[in-house]
Amino acid sequence: MRFLKLKFIFVSFFLSFLFIYNANAGKKVPFDNIVVHKKPLNYEKIIFEDFNGNIINLKDYKAKIYLLNFWATWCAPCKKEMPSLDQLNKIKGIKVFPINVDKKNQKKTKKFFDDLNIESLSIFFDPKSNLPNLFKLRGIPTTLILNSENKEFARVMGYINFSDPKFINWILSTEN
Repeated sequence: MRFLKLKFIFVSFFLSFLFIYNANAGKKVPFDNIVVHKKPLNYEKIIFEDFNGNIINLKDYKAKIYLLNFWATWCAPCKKEMPSLDQLNKIKGIKVFPINVDKKNQKKTKKFFDDLNIESLSIFFDPKSNLPNLFKLRGIPTTLILNSENKEFARVMGYINFSDPKFINWILSTEN
């Protein structure tokens, strides 16, 4: 009888473990340089400029997921990942804002996008360099992933291929 009781406890524990493991399997980040916050980070104002100098307030946009990608024209990993961000921006519910952290130079930035055949992304600037301090950026490329309430729930530090199916499946499965 005692053996059956121990066997029941072991089987129950094993099945619980499998259930929990499978329930969280889809939440595992696809790349090591993605950090998911235990509690989403809230920012009062996320303001920057579009190509023409118009003020952009992120609260004026409606999407399920936002990506704020910080990059520069001289950054080789930024150049490598920009085409995959362009593809990601075409997915319904996702809005990508590539924000150039260089000194504002429309001609140089436009050439960067043209050379890479970027089709769906717009060019944004942070001419007063407020955002790197606000978000405590430590290098580029850095991509902040925000939910529909503009709260940062994850961050990509460095290069990744945003069009990799593992990343796309992960980001579409997030419910933050």
